[in-house]
Amino acid sequence: MAASGVGLGLWATSDGDGASAGSAAASSAESPGGSGEAAGTRGESPSPSRTYPLSEAPRTIPAVRDHTAERGPGWRPARGHRVVVDDPALADEGRLIAGELGLAYAGEKGDRRAGDLRLELNRDADANPESYTMTVRDGRVTVSAPGEAGAFYGTRTLKQEIEGAGSAPEGVVRDEPAKQRRGLMLDIARKHYTAGWIEDRIRELGDLKFNEIGLHFSDDQGFRIESDSHPEIVSADHLTKAQVKRIVDLAESRHLTVVPEIDSPGHLGAVLAAHPDLQLRDVNGGAVRGAIDISKPGSARIVDDLLNEYAGLFPGGQWHLGGDEYQALVVSDPEASFPGLAAAAREKYGSGATVEDLTTGWLGDRAATVRAHDRTPRAWNDGFFRDGSVRAAEDIQVAYWTGKEIGARQPAEYLSEGRRVINYNDEFLYYVLGEPLTFVYPTGERIYEQWTPLVLRGTTAVPERYDDQILGGSLAVWGDIPRAQTQDQVADGIRLPLRATVQKLWDPDEPELSWARFRDLADELD
Repeated sequence: MAASGVGLGLWATSDGDGASAGSAAASSAESPGGSGEAAGTRGESPSPSRTYPLSEAPRTIPAVRDHTAERGPGWRPARGHRVVVDDPALADEGRLIAGELGLAYAGEKGDRRAGDLRLELNRDADANPESYTMTVRDGRVTVSAPGEAGAFYGTRTLKQEIEGAGSAPEGVVRDEPAKQRRGLMLDIARKHYTAGWIEDRIRELGDLKFNEIGLHFSDDQGFRIESDSHPEIVSADHLTKAQVKRIVDLAESRHLTVVPEIDSPGHLGAVLAAHPDLQLRDVNGGAVRGAIDISKPGSARIVDDLLNEYAGLFPGGQWHLGGDEYQALVVSDPEASFPGLAAAAREKYGSGATVEDLTTGWLGDRAATVRAHDRTPRAWNDGFFRDGSVRAAEDIQVAYWTGKEIGARQPAEYLSEGRRVINYNDEFLYYVLGEPLTFVYPTGERIYEQWTPLVLRGTTAVPERYDDQILGGSLAVWGDIPRAQTQDQVADGIRLPLRATVQKLWDPDEPELSWARFRDLADELD
């Protein structure tokens, strides 16, 4: 994206030939006398003697939902223009866009000057808190929103307009996301990513109006964040807590929630390497890779220690508990293969209880741990089971990724139970390094042309009546073969899939642009 100060030198030197190239609204305007020099280049109101064509909608990613065209020169940043706010809560958003466009941040001001970019909070409690209205008129821009996130998204639209076309078109944008969860998940456990690389992704996600980034930081291959409660489990290559705090602070400034994930009761190999006494073993005494023995009190203690510790590091309201691929449940007869788990299930839940019931109870107990920190829990869909005597709590959101597990349940089963679902469809949204098994790298074109949030499994959409229960979706980067790509190759590989994904999460309608035009626009805006 453009560096800070993008507008300052460019617009200050464009007066000699009328307007900068790419400024469609300004360069198409001509006075009746044939001057060709556009009004509004320094923020003045259009002259009554000049006429302008109706403006065209902004070209942004994601596309704005509604634009009311008007006649006028539009707006472009120039020396002397101010960014002002009507509420101190918008100071961060104001300073950020001022730096990006090379404008002066003037803080709270009640007066109105030519060329102003004004950010306002309207505090409309009934509106989508991520919505905004952006009015470009009379040489000024006003972004009005019910909350800070909406105001931020308005500045992202404006930034893209300036980067792409050179100016913001006259008229009114009314915009809001269709889906409330719009994310990227990074597996930083199998592949270590630098803090700087993660911060670059956060800036990219913010400009694209994503609102969450997931960090899967514990798995069989590594535990990647510094720990005070259990330093013995931390891998050599890891993020310090100070680095994570900077990541979290940057994310908050871009209105992204960092969603941590400590996967359990499977995928705990890095923890178990330091605590082999907690390793699950089968009836023959064989160690089960990555699986913790959920019949042992020490297993719950160590995982809860970690959940409680990191609740202080990740203040966002979302928490991913994992819950997938517990190897005790992939055998034909879990009760025979793991008699210790079966006995613990019967003792805790009654004579008919199963290993599945014990596993569901484990998930419920971990959900209670994070719920005590005011977090909303989510878990992978293969951590939910049918027909058990123990049921997963209704508030645990389903992160739906696959239908390939043993006893796979159709997405409609979760939805018909009233559960809320987040779409991680592994057919479209899984970027698995090295393309193991049947995985192939997702393409922006395929997401753009074939996927919608209703397509939870494979290529088939669930009935539209479930749309409100599907909270959104997330592209997921997994490090199964970590050296298959460098982190820079990963960034390049997910660039177009990210843009296609957010387009489909922001606007439920069929995109107006063809894929070729959308791809070209993405190139123009980068």
